[in-house]
Amino acid sequence: MENKGKFYITTAIAYTSRKPHIGNSYEIVLTDAIARYKRLQGYDVFMLTGTDEHGQKIEEYAKTAGVTPKEYVDKVSGEIKGICDLLNTKYDKFIRTTDEYHEKTVQKIFKKLYDQGDIYKGHYEGMYCTPCESFWTESQLVDGKCPDCGREVKPAKEEAYFLKLSKYQKQLEDFIEKNENFIYPEARKKEMLNNFIKPGLQDLCVSRTSFKWGIPVTFDEKHVIYVWIDALSNYITALGYDPDGSSDLYKKYWPADVHIIGKDIVRFHTIYWPIMLMALGEPLPKQVFGHPWLLFGEDKMSKSRGNVIYADDLVELLGVDAVRYYLVSEMPYASDGSITYETIIERYNSDLANTFGNLVNRTVAMQNKYFDGIIQEPTAAQAIDNELKSFALDTVAKVEKCFETYRVADAVEAVLNLAKRSNKYIDETAPWALAKDEANKERLGTVLYNLLESIRYIAILLSPFMPETSEKILSQINCDIKDYDSLSNFGALKAGTKVNKAEALFARIDAEKMLKEIAEKQEAAAKAEEKAKPKEIEGLAQIQIDDFAKVELRVAKINACEPIKRAKKLLKLSVNDGTDTPRQIVSGIAPWYKPEDLIGKNVIIVANLKPAKLCGEMSNGMLLAGDVSDDDVKVVFVDMPAGTKIR
Repeated sequence: MENKGKFYITTAIAYTSRKPHIGNSYEIVLTDAIARYKRLQGYDVFMLTGTDEHGQKIEEYAKTAGVTPKEYVDKVSGEIKGICDLLNTKYDKFIRTTDEYHEKTVQKIFKKLYDQGDIYKGHYEGMYCTPCESFWTESQLVDGKCPDCGREVKPAKEEAYFLKLSKYQKQLEDFIEKNENFIYPEARKKEMLNNFIKPGLQDLCVSRTSFKWGIPVTFDEKHVIYVWIDALSNYITALGYDPDGSSDLYKKYWPADVHIIGKDIVRFHTIYWPIMLMALGEPLPKQVFGHPWLLFGEDKMSKSRGNVIYADDLVELLGVDAVRYYLVSEMPYASDGSITYETIIERYNSDLANTFGNLVNRTVAMQNKYFDGIIQEPTAAQAIDNELKSFALDTVAKVEKCFETYRVADAVEAVLNLAKRSNKYIDETAPWALAKDEANKERLGTVLYNLLESIRYIAILLSPFMPETSEKILSQINCDIKDYDSLSNFGALKAGTKVNKAEALFARIDAEKMLKEIAEKQEAAAKAEEKAKPKEIEGLAQIQIDDFAKVELRVAKINACEPIKRAKKLLKLSVNDGTDTPRQIVSGIAPWYKPEDLIGKNVIIVANLKPAKLCGEMSNGMLLAGDVSDDDVKVVFVDMPAGTKIR
């Protein structure tokens, strides 16, 4: 087959916060299907995927888990890679942003942009969303919350480096207008131009100081390089890009032919990423395709909502190819798709078991029954045969056209329709009736030949979506002619070949039984999770880690202490909490401590308690003490310097 040139395709790299659900897995299967189809056509394909492993969120997850950030991302990245492998995705490289070569190149990229004046130092003040790792202005918030994820935002101010997006706004706008297919589908393009670019681009914060889990800025190591320069650069670092001289691999495959990404990160890939490349003097990717989301019913999948489906669980129930088929066939082109166990089983039975499976099984069975498996020459053609032949050839053209615009679900439907047309051809020609009369034997052989040839078309065209099933079909009809060029003329199947034994490709599922088993497993898992929860201590209100995280405990030195005349139980303390401003705390410890015994002692205080007035005195904090018994209280004294944060 003629080499049609290079084709570089990428997924967005998956964030290593937790194990990916089936909605996250959709992207890797979609991308793999496109890559496999391009290989089938004769392209030299390079497919990239991987994991995004830095950021504040990872740092916090690791802390909660009691492990280092690297230990945390090693585990989750391994899970993500395992899911990619389980789903039989044929990627050429799996990049991790903790890979040493990536980190060093990102540092070089940052330094280059700084040296040429495209990155500068300043201060950022705005509303910050930790899960999205994004700053927002008040006007960008939706109901006071993050416009991307809908979560709470907090005010933040810190020193930061900025990328001059504004410098390249006109250049980017001109590029998008000139390259009409750069952002796909069209609706995403209009959204980017009208909502973000034309109103005016603000310079982008590209470093952080409030956390440490990231790639350090080489010339200012209190800063770590922000997620977007770090993560987006993976598309070129994976190929060996280097500001000081790039690899042959990079020169061969860049620019990317298409970035396959979720619709929620289109802005980053069509504004930030192109501007970074413009500043580096590198070519821009040819296309960015923003696919929709796969929802659970009508809702976005969320562990907290209890509606998460994982790929490995589905594979255990249905098999790899059935899961791949569902993912690529169920998703609409531009709107969000929906997944439920009911629809999965319905699709499995109707499309895989009934349409594809039944077609192959009964055709191969008839070939074995009527001709001892030997494929006959198609010497008794009739007009009705031409309809099937034309349908098969048209299907090849339809699939090709669908893949040109990444309408993968439509491509799957086209192949499914060929299988339906082939089943109809069986009903029209009635091979079982032809077999009753020896005079029709030549016609029977022709009918079965046409069916087997149509099945060969189906097997080849299914290979990007269901590679294992494709091979099983070709094995059953004992055919090794599976190159794409062979689909240009109907009739490549070799007469005289003996087909193999007919075997069911997909066994029908008892929907009621399987749904009952799934419900029982979910119930058992919920009970196990409930049982694993730590038991509540009677009389104590349980709090979440987020509640505890709000409490700031700090060491303070008592510099002065005196009783409050109007209150026998209260002492007024002046403490040094490590700041330049003395802090006054009122505490009910007078029955157990004399003021002079407390002066010079270091204690623990709740530093962020809302101020309160007690007996006319302001109290700005609380002293940490314990009720040893009903009539005894002990203050917690510590041997740590004033200002030390306990957590």
